[in-house]
Amino acid sequence: MFEDADEQQARAEILRAVRAYYQQFKAPKDVSSSTGCVDRISFAPGCVDRMSSSSGCVDRMSSSSGKIEHISPSAERIDYAGRVFDETEMEYLVDASLDFWLTAGRYANRFEKELGAYLGVPYVSAVNSGSSANLLAFMTLTCPELGERAIKRGDEVITVACGFPTTASPILQFGAVPVFVDVTVGQYNIDTSALEKALSHKTKAVMLAHTLGNPFDIGQVQSFCQAHNLWLIEDNCDALGSTCCINGETRFTGTIGDIGTSSFYPPHHITMGEGGAVYTANPLLHKLIRSLRDWGRDCSCPSGEDGTCGHRFDGQRGLLPAGYDHKYTYSHFGYNLKVTDLQAAIGCAQLEKLPAFKVARQANHAYLRAALDDLQDVFILPDKLPYSDPSWFGFALTCKSSLDRRMVISHLEQAGIQTRMLFAGNLLRHPCFDTLRNDHTSYRCIGDLSATDAIMENTFWVGVYPGMTEEKLERMATEICRSVGKARKK
Repeated sequence: MFEDADEQQARAEILRAVRAYYQQFKAPKDVSSSTGCVDRISFAPGCVDRMSSSSGCVDRMSSSSGKIEHISPSAERIDYAGRVFDETEMEYLVDASLDFWLTAGRYANRFEKELGAYLGVPYVSAVNSGSSANLLAFMTLTCPELGERAIKRGDEVITVACGFPTTASPILQFGAVPVFVDVTVGQYNIDTSALEKALSHKTKAVMLAHTLGNPFDIGQVQSFCQAHNLWLIEDNCDALGSTCCINGETRFTGTIGDIGTSSFYPPHHITMGEGGAVYTANPLLHKLIRSLRDWGRDCSCPSGEDGTCGHRFDGQRGLLPAGYDHKYTYSHFGYNLKVTDLQAAIGCAQLEKLPAFKVARQANHAYLRAALDDLQDVFILPDKLPYSDPSWFGFALTCKSSLDRRMVISHLEQAGIQTRMLFAGNLLRHPCFDTLRNDHTSYRCIGDLSATDAIMENTFWVGVYPGMTEEKLERMATEICRSVGKARKK
């Protein structure tokens, strides 16, 4: 930015006005300033939530039935997640808009530096979504610069079927072979006892998510990868802020493997609306990540800048003429996955709140854990590794054989409490696998994935996001207890 003193003053006045406007007219009166404001919005694709400002009632329209279910003021809908923000996000957003740069710029650079400082990792690349982050992380490991360690079509990558599909999708889309292993009920992460069984001469990498913020056994997985010279990608999209103690050192999840990824979709630990990040401590991987993110360019000059690499018109690359513009020389078949500066501006404000968000998530999870402790005869309650400190994304419950999950969920939804399945449950059971099930070359399974199927049949989760109040937590716990009586199998 090149602003004179008058323009700087005008900008400062605009931003002060934005902050004052938000504080006076938009900030809710019942939310503590320590957590910011909660924007009540449902992320359920199948329903529309409409809140009456006069009555506080909610009419929930179901897209499947077309019927409107009325929830009384005393049973205000409790969403599983929501955006938590205050005037700072608004101020940063307007500040970025005044530049009208719109694509990745100063706020994107700032966000990458601040997220790297928080995680303790030197290289961060902001992207447009968590799914793009996973795609970018995987495709980086296919680059020829990695030599014999580069993943090629037909090579195998160990992962799980219980999770969000974009952890496994890049593997299949590239033409590599995902090797699915089972998970454990309670932690909902990889059963590490299956790792050696999954190993073959074709194995090149392990790509796993920390489910609902709960770290998988990263120490054991890392040791396995190191022993067999495998890449490790940590899908950290649900676990930003979670930590593990490895060999006496406490580290954030996402920073222990070779590459970590994050998502900043609205329900996640911080939000940009859409957005994500890829991070690594490996300078070569970082260079490849940046190339693939930015169209596959060989040049490292930022968008809108020329000649900062010092090699714009020198050298000869590929079969191009000598001195061909380095700015338009492509060393990979890449993408355009950059974040916008408007998104990054919101992300910078959210990062400031992240430590407090983690505290709130942990407190909310602990509240539900204590409140539901007496229900262990009918539910499997969430568990964690002793050396982990999760930044919880949700509170998972698995119904035991005496309990019908459908009836539990039906009761909770009718009571205005939003629930979620554990993402895909078992990805192999979904229609996207219809054309692959009889193709024994596209993927492998280790065992029958019985725990994965059990989670698909019996597990759901509810929210613990920072916008939860104690009143909402108490009501959730109460309604979960009430659901048990209705859902017991005869």
